[in-house]
Amino acid sequence: MSSSIENIEKVLGAKRFGDRSAQIDWILTDSRSLCFPEETLFFALKTKRNDGHKYLPELYERGVRNFVVGELPADMKSFQDANFLQLANPLKGLQKLAEKHREQFQIPVIGITGSNGKTIVKEWLYQLLSPDRVVTRSPRSYNSQIGVPLSVWLMNERTELAIFEAGISEMGEMEALQTIIKPTVGILTNIGGAHQENFFSLQDKCMEKLTLFKDCDVIIYDGDNELISSCVAKSLFTSREIAWSKKDNERPLFIESIQKGAHATTIKYRYLGMPNEFSIPFIDDASIENSLHCLAVALYMMVSPEQITERMARLEQIAMRLEVKEGKNGCVLINDSYNSDLASLDIALDFMSRRSDDKEKKRTLILSDMLETGQSGKLLYRQVAELVHSRGVEKIIGVGEEIRTAAARFEIEKYFFRTTEELLESDLLAGLRNEVILVKGSRAFHFDRISDRLELKVHETILEINLNALVDNLNYYRSKLKPETKMVCMVKASAYGAGSYEIAKTLQDHRVDYLAVAVADEGSDLRKAGDRKSVV
Repeated sequence: MSSSIENIEKVLGAKRFGDRSAQIDWILTDSRSLCFPEETLFFALKTKRNDGHKYLPELYERGVRNFVVGELPADMKSFQDANFLQLANPLKGLQKLAEKHREQFQIPVIGITGSNGKTIVKEWLYQLLSPDRVVTRSPRSYNSQIGVPLSVWLMNERTELAIFEAGISEMGEMEALQTIIKPTVGILTNIGGAHQENFFSLQDKCMEKLTLFKDCDVIIYDGDNELISSCVAKSLFTSREIAWSKKDNERPLFIESIQKGAHATTIKYRYLGMPNEFSIPFIDDASIENSLHCLAVALYMMVSPEQITERMARLEQIAMRLEVKEGKNGCVLINDSYNSDLASLDIALDFMSRRSDDKEKKRTLILSDMLETGQSGKLLYRQVAELVHSRGVEKIIGVGEEIRTAAARFEIEKYFFRTTEELLESDLLAGLRNEVILVKGSRAFHFDRISDRLELKVHETILEINLNALVDNLNYYRSKLKPETKMVCMVKASAYGAGSYEIAKTLQDHRVDYLAVAVADEGSDLRKAGDRKSVV
């Protein structure tokens, strides 16, 4: 959904400099992610780490002509055909624009908050609900004061259901996110010690998070959690509650039994007195709890028990998103074979383009038909082609009847196949050399088989780094420190083989104060990769 610059000016109440007409489709806060400059509105945000105003000349040179700023450039003559919308606080402007955008939609919106599990619950809900509806959801973990408005802006005329995360780190932050998301269904995953330094108590944190749900139709939570139950009661919400329980058989959703096997867990439950069961391909407690939140939502959304059972059994690990692995014949493999839609494709291509270590390698995209987008094939693949060209992809390998018919739109080296099997039976994959390869496909195409074919297997044992576990460990150590104590993390020797850039970016996103390296070259490499932290 596009909006005119004039309409945005009115919504923001901004002082405008420039009279260029423009239609805005894309909102940008990170200059590195620029894709369609003529249709982009850049918000120059000031954060603790950076100031977006520094990137105005660079973005102007790259074709951006529409900016929201707190301060006008000193040399306005260098921006003669640009529009500047000046505000006292561009971040508040971004949030206000997203809030106004949200008001256009009268559809179910699921809001998820909690200390852990938000992203997994969001992605599993997508797996469970997207077969029946066109779903817009937060990219990755876009749950901050900046990430939430960017996520909400992705809602368009085809959206039938939206799922957004909301994360906070201090008191008073959730009010702004509530007005942007305005969820109709609320999920509180759990309450733990992450980011506890800015809260007086766990109860204060819980009450702050519950602010997100003040106008919800229904709230879903663990009814056996005494802290959460007492805070929900204290909030005096008039919303319906689905508080699932393993102990109280009077609850609408009662969990009768949980039986763990070697590789799967079977859960028996009663909903409104009706017995059913499902299995998930996981045995850890966190996954079980996350699946129960998803179960409650699916039941509330009128998904049949039979469909729930079928779809729960096919839930996939979220960790397979944007995995970077060493490929055969000097290739680097980026595996994102979990789903395929326009927003996630943009994110994955952006990720590939930023990998400074692979600048000399050819950029190759293996892409399937994009299912369940709600768009016509003609319009969809025109947009895909534009995205592919703008991100500097040099070769595309398409799989599926729809993308095959749109082959003429891709003006790069290209190969197309009807099925995944047809591609695997060809000799094309064996001929890939010194390329960074993004594997991006809908689950129905089973692109994991392609990733498996391309991945270099040197040892029988493979060490995989779980970034979520890394963050959990970081938060645990942080909880043992005084709030004013600064933290330094060592990323020498390519983060001990885990990949220095990926590890450093994760640590940076979670507010580590300093990064340490063993030699100057390692610090230089991090800087070249875009790291903004102090390196010692």
